Amino acid sequence: MKVCVLLSGGMDSVTALYEVLGMHEVVACLSFDYGAKHNACEIPFAKLHAERNGIPHQVIPLDFINTLFKSDLLKSGGAIPDGHYAEASMKQTVVPFRNGIMLAIAAGYAESVEAAGLVIAAHSGDHAIYPDCREPFMQAMASAMSEGTYAGIQLLRPFIATDKTGIARRGASLGLDFSETWSCYKGGAIHCGVCGTCVERREAFLLAGLPDPTIYQQTPALPSL
Repeated sequence: MKVCVLLSGGMDSVTALYEVLGMHEVVACLSFDYGAKHNACEIPFAKLHAERNGIPHQVIPLDFINTLFKSDLLKSGGAIPDGHYAEASMKQTVVPFRNGIMLAIAAGYAESVEAAGLVIAAHSGDHAIYPDCREPFMQAMASAMSEGTYAGIQLLRPFIATDKTGIARRGASLGLDFSETWSCYKGGAIHCGVCGTCVERREAFLLAGLPDPTIYQQTPALPSL
């Protein structure tokens, strides 16, 4: 099947790319620049992995999100909170209906390039704070994409029942160098080590029993361990 991969440059989406490379023909990788504080750190890794595999890489600008939406993840928002990814404070980083918007655009693009599927790396660890990562939402979007396109675009979500630790293990088994991915929401020169996504990243490698190749500014004790 010809597919497009939503490729942010984070460890989840990069692992998803390599997961499906052996199963499908990846005709495009799509990144979205929507004004997140870390977009400039993350998207270059998406470009790197797409180009390494000879896949066209499209960066789709969504400037209106930064201008009109409320979220601390955005440049227009407040400070990124520190702490565990599942804490209530991390809801401040939710961008309203982000996946719905991106999937709608990606479905139109996929049909335009004669692809039959879209790959998204949503995983079970996202469910606590992101309504648009949960399986009921994904099922609804899958139905809308299938019904709303002549191609009957399929929404492939290989990690929907997998957590971040499982993704770390799978990426390692695929030979990924996770130093060529980005997680930190703060978007500094190196990973901060204390924001929710950094904590989740550190925790995933620890629980997976894998060496963490990431350079962090700080590595205090993990709050959940």
